[in-house]
Amino acid sequence: LDLTSRRTPCFVKFSEMEEMVNMEAEINEVQPLLLSLMIGSTLQFYFIGKKCEILQDMNRHLEAILKEKRALRKRLINHRCQESLPIEATFHKCIVELLTEAVTFIEKLESHLQSVRSIPQIPDMMKNMDATLSKTEVLMIELEELTEQILKWEKLQKEVYSN
Repeated sequence: LDLTSRRTPCFVKFSEMEEMVNMEAEINEVQPLLLSLMIGSTLQFYFIGKKCEILQDMNRHLEAILKEKRALRKRLINHRCQESLPIEATFHKCIVELLTEAVTFIEKLESHLQSVRSIPQIPDMMKNMDATLSKTEVLMIELEELTEQILKWEKLQKEVYSN
């Protein structure tokens, strides 16, 4: 009965419809997973591409630095002692003055740098000076009081010896 009943056109349509519904349900289950996988892989390739671009930029920058370093080394290796720039006679006096100024600047550079380094310490120094000043004032007041007491004591001693 089962074999014959399924071959009838009514049940064949019903079974086909049932298979289609089951397939649509499977597709609906698998479709979000496929979509998330596709989005994930696309994003992964996008970020890998960005990282690759950044690394290539970095590589180009480092290659440029190495080329400059090589060129600089070549220039430094060549002896330039024998070569001199031609300077017109009217500028000789200016060059001498400039060199003397440069020498004095270099001599005073360390003291200037020390002054610049001490700038952040100035507020602390001012606080210390204020504290020291107030302590000195207190000591002066105490010294004046002691001086007055000594003078009084001296007067008393004179009076005692005179009597």
